[in-house]
Amino acid sequence: MKILFIGDIIGRPGRQAVEKLLPGLVEEHRVDFVIANGENAAAGFGLTPAVLDNLFALGINVVTSGNHLWDKKDILPRLKKEPRLLRPANYPPDVPGTSFGVYEDKKGRKVGVFNLLGRVFMPAVDCPFRIADQVIAELKKETDIIIVDMHAEATSEKIALGWYLDGRVSAVIGTHTHVMTADQRVLPKGTAYITDAGMTGGFDSVIGMEKEPIIEKFLTQLPTKFEVAEGDVRFNGVVVEVDEQRGKAKAIKRIIINT
Repeated sequence: MKILFIGDIIGRPGRQAVEKLLPGLVEEHRVDFVIANGENAAAGFGLTPAVLDNLFALGINVVTSGNHLWDKKDILPRLKKEPRLLRPANYPPDVPGTSFGVYEDKKGRKVGVFNLLGRVFMPAVDCPFRIADQVIAELKKETDIIIVDMHAEATSEKIALGWYLDGRVSAVIGTHTHVMTADQRVLPKGTAYITDAGMTGGFDSVIGMEKEPIIEKFLTQLPTKFEVAEGDVRFNGVVVEVDEQRGKAKAIKRIIINT
């Protein structure tokens, strides 16, 4: 079984890259299930209902998120009723939205997916390690194929979670920094790991945003308006091959495509 995870989709350029490339990638790599981090898909910050529907229409099965999920308030009603959109599971229990789920691929095989938020240099949330224990216990009742999106700033925190969950989930995939790392591997007990899956959007930028306003902010420390970059659009992601009987990863491959 092969699962494609798409790195953070940044605004319209990122969505257009997915539209252009996803069908070919699914065919070339024989992908059975597609996950994407979509928290920056609406103008670079947050999600709207229309953008979410667009992502599903493009062939994405599950959309994960992170700290920017809340930037567009009109997504809140959809969070309450759309199980294919995941918020981090370690937000407080009364926060709206679904934090994990079990979904079926095109052959009816069950895939568990959940989302976590790191705590280093990030908003104050519950412990992702202990919440992961709880979520895995629930998902294991239905499937051994489990994919984790660890949305975090610190590489150390992501790597530590990878080792902590090794052998208990199929993959731990880092998101948030928008810079793809080259440390993909299958850990000794069968969990595929990468510190960051990168981003799908404009690379003539500072992590997906136009360069000039961000440089100006660093120079002056004054508020500036960030705009989504449209130059040098690239697709980042990983394909994880999973032994569907055991839920263990067999391989993980980075995908980097210039559009």
